[in-house]
Amino acid sequence: MNDPRRFAGPGASSSLRLPRLAALLLACATTTAAFADWPQFRGADGSAALPGAQLPVALNPARHIAWQVPLPGRGLSSPIVVGDRVFVTCSSGPKQTRLHVIAFRASDGTRLWERQFVATGRTMCHPKTSVAANTPATDGRHLFALFSSNDLFALDLEGNLVWLRALALDYPNVSNSLGMASSLLVVEGTVVAQVENDTQPLALGLDAATGVNRWKHDRPKLANWTSPVAFRDPVTGRMRVALQSGRGLLAVDPVTGEEGWNYPDGASTVASTAASGGVLFVPSFGITALQPGPAGQSPAQLWRAGTLRPGTSSPAVLADRLYVVNAAGVLTAGDADTGQRLWQVRLKGPFSASPVIAGHHLYLPNETGLLQVVDLSRPEGEVVGELPLEDIILSTPSISDNALYLRSDRTLWKIADQGSEAASSAASSSSPATGSTPASASGSGSASDSV
Repeated sequence: MNDPRRFAGPGASSSLRLPRLAALLLACATTTAAFADWPQFRGADGSAALPGAQLPVALNPARHIAWQVPLPGRGLSSPIVVGDRVFVTCSSGPKQTRLHVIAFRASDGTRLWERQFVATGRTMCHPKTSVAANTPATDGRHLFALFSSNDLFALDLEGNLVWLRALALDYPNVSNSLGMASSLLVVEGTVVAQVENDTQPLALGLDAATGVNRWKHDRPKLANWTSPVAFRDPVTGRMRVALQSGRGLLAVDPVTGEEGWNYPDGASTVASTAASGGVLFVPSFGITALQPGPAGQSPAQLWRAGTLRPGTSSPAVLADRLYVVNAAGVLTAGDADTGQRLWQVRLKGPFSASPVIAGHHLYLPNETGLLQVVDLSRPEGEVVGELPLEDIILSTPSISDNALYLRSDRTLWKIADQGSEAASSAASSSSPATGSTPASASGSGSASDSV
C-alpha cells in the first residue's frame, strides 16, 4: 500500500550527475517518473518538475476536479504524496494553537486518519500566513511535520507518533512575530530544519529515527523563510545540503553537519534555491548558477543573471530551462546553461505559491485561486489553461501519479484527467449541490486522535 520503493528522494539514487538534457530524456522515457512520490517542498530533487507526468491542460472544473475535500484549519504548507496517500498539515483555533496532521487516500480523497496536537511554542504570525506554513517531508516510511510554533512531529504513515520535539522549549528565542515558514528536508536519515530569525537562528540536523540532534549550526541573525535543498557532491557522490540565508549559501554534510563550502555573496530570504543537473540556481542578484565543487573548495559561479529575478515564488528547472516569476507576475524563461533570458509571458497574479512543472506544462495558482497552465514548448510560452478555484491559495502545488494536488485554508483539491474508470466513477458520484465528492464527507469513518 505504501511501498517505500516508490520514494525517489535525493538520497535514494546512486547515479551521479547527468547533463540536464540527458536527465530529461531519461525521465521522459521512464513511465515510473510520472508516478513518483512528491516527498517534500518542490518535489524529490528540488527542481519542482516531474518531466514524465501528464496533467490535463485545458482545465474544466467538471472534468478535471477529481475530488475536493474540506480541511479543518488554515495552512500554506504543500501537500506531499507517498504512494496512495496525501498528507496535509493545518492549524486551527482562535490563536491557531491546534495543530493537525491528516492523511487522505489519493485515489478518492477519503480521509484515512487525522492527528491533532497542541502547540507548545509561539503561534503569533502575520495574518497572511499561518502556523501550518512549513511543508512536511517524508523518507517514505515516516512523516515529519514542522509548524511555525516550532513543534516538530514524526509519525509513521499510519499516523502513530514516533517522536516529537518542542524546539521552543529547547531554544526559547527561536521564533519571530511574522511566523516561520522554512520547510523540512530529509536526506540520509537526517531531518534538516532551518529555524532562523534575528535572535536565535539555528539550523538543525535531527536523527530521523529518534529526533535527537545530530548537529546544530548557529546561523546569521536574520529573518529567513527559505528552505534547504539537497544536492550530490560531484567528487564523492555523497549528498550535501545547501542552507540559504540573506548571507548566502552554506553547504553541509547532512549526517555530520560538517561545513563543505560557503557562498558569501548574499541571497534571498524568501525564494529558495532550485537544484537540477548538479547545478544550484540561487536567488542571488537575480539568479546565480553555482557548480558545487569538493568540500573545502568554493563553488564555481557559472553565470549570474539580473534579468531572472524571482519575487516570492521559488524558481523551477526543467532540463536546460529555468523559470522564474517576478513580483509583477511575469514568468521568465531562461537558458539554464548561460542565464540568457529567452522569453517572458505575463500571468494573472499576484503570487505567493511557486510554480511546478509536469511534462512541458507549468502550473501556478495565484492568490485569488486561479490555477494557470503555461505551455513551455511554445516559442514565447503561452497560457493554455485556467481553472478558477474561487478561494485564496498561497500554497505551492504538488504532483504525483499524473495528478496535481493543491490546497487553500479550507479545501484540498486533486486535479487530474478523469479518463480512467476509477476517476469517472468518482466524478459521477459528485453532489451537484455542493460540488463535492463523497470523499468530502468521509471524515465520519476516519480515525482522529489528539495529543
